[in-house]
Amino acid sequence: MIAHSLTLTACPRRRSPRVVALLRALGAVLVLELLFALVLALGLPQPAHAQDTLTRIAETGTLRLGHRESSVPFSYYDTRHQVVGYSHDLALRLADVIKAELKLPALTLKLVPVTSQNRIPLVQNGTVDLECGSTTHNAERARQVAFSVSFFVVGTRLMVRRDAGIQGFDDLHRRRVVVTAGSTSEKQLRLWRERSKVDVEIITAREHGVSFRVLESGQADAFMLDDALLYGERAKATRPDDWVVVGQPMAQEVYGCMMRRDDAAFKRVIDQGLTRLLQSGEALKLYQRWFQRPIPPKGLNLNWPPSEALLQLYRTPSDRPWPAP
Repeated sequence: MIAHSLTLTACPRRRSPRVVALLRALGAVLVLELLFALVLALGLPQPAHAQDTLTRIAETGTLRLGHRESSVPFSYYDTRHQVVGYSHDLALRLADVIKAELKLPALTLKLVPVTSQNRIPLVQNGTVDLECGSTTHNAERARQVAFSVSFFVVGTRLMVRRDAGIQGFDDLHRRRVVVTAGSTSEKQLRLWRERSKVDVEIITAREHGVSFRVLESGQADAFMLDDALLYGERAKATRPDDWVVVGQPMAQEVYGCMMRRDDAAFKRVIDQGLTRLLQSGEALKLYQRWFQRPIPPKGLNLNWPPSEALLQLYRTPSDRPWPAP
């Protein structure tokens, strides 16, 4: 027995460096697992994505709300650098719904700016609890994040200078088109170019406002985006009448608020609250405020009545992606 014991203690001296490294790695993993078990046992704070969202909001009294910087008139900065817009107003009302659901005396809003490129990762990693801006709900994105019932319907079209001689997508041969990087318009345009074999130069920009400046400066002949957002960019232009939105929509899409996947309790609260806003007429009042009256920053009226598709969405809210897979 003594000899056997001596053999065991002597073995490590003959182990290869690779085996030693492996054992150390296994030991580190075991330590991490023990620490995580201790965190669970003691009820210590966990990373945001390891908790359900309602529990984290209840414990911290804070809702992390994602917003866009230049998605006029949905979610954008006004001249005082305050976040405003149709989607943002809906989000503020949903914050009140969460506050009431959790019976909180107060709820702090932490506003987190997001872009087309980083909005999904920031929801996935817990930096943002809820993002209500101008995010299209489609089947591909629904595999990465959860979506609320939809709150808007758009079509992807073109904005051009009034005298550009472009009436639609068929006029884009040997033209330059700017799109916002990470948007569904970018993907649609690249697929259309591949299928149609039309010679189109595609330019990408970080945000919608930057895309419009590319168009306005003459570096692009057309700007492809959701029609509502194009009218919003036109509203910010120095000379709005110089610009027109043209063409039949390449696709029709719906917007929804984004949340992390597999959090049924939080999605239920958001869906129920948003459904009440849509069916009660409150969302229509917000629509009229942002699409049929003067809005910041220049007091321009988009003069865009709600479409029948949008009114139908208000009557019968759905969380299905559009087009359905």
